[in-house]
Amino acid sequence: MVKPAPHSRPAPAPVPGVVRETAPRGPARGEKPSVETVWAWLSAIPDPEIPAISLTDLGIIRDVAWLGDTLVVTITPTYSGCPATSIINLDIETALHGHGIEKLELKRQLSPPWTTEWMSDTGRAKLEAYGIAPPRPAGGPQHCPHCQSKAVERISQFGSTPCKAQWRCLDCLEPFDYFKCI
Repeated sequence: MVKPAPHSRPAPAPVPGVVRETAPRGPARGEKPSVETVWAWLSAIPDPEIPAISLTDLGIIRDVAWLGDTLVVTITPTYSGCPATSIINLDIETALHGHGIEKLELKRQLSPPWTTEWMSDTGRAKLEAYGIAPPRPAGGPQHCPHCQSKAVERISQFGSTPCKAQWRCLDCLEPFDYFKCI
């Protein structure tokens, strides 16, 4: 199948005193982006179940490396039966192909198993701002992510996804998810 040539637009005329920022583009043909650049691209991919955090915030991207001319991205799912794994892989492939990566291998690594300790501090803060209490080693939320009250109770050990439990604030009466410590 022959692809039509992309339509090109002339560059806008420069305006004195105005600096135009351009969107980041993929590598030039045959040029490999740095591993740091690829990590930055991956940090822009949201988790499909919790779009407030990225895959790198979640800590499931374990490694990025070039093996010859193939980019290898190692992923550890949150648990081996996670239903979002296939969507995560597709999102990674789509994003990296969109940045010009032609040869890509997604490597699934189950050992060591993922743990909530791999979540970034930024990711934990984003979870709370989104209304999900971040995981804590003590086994329950420190406070309500909505009003910060410490008066909370567990409604159910099972929440909107297998990795979350359902809790409620006794002060504001709002329910919220707690991301279980794994």
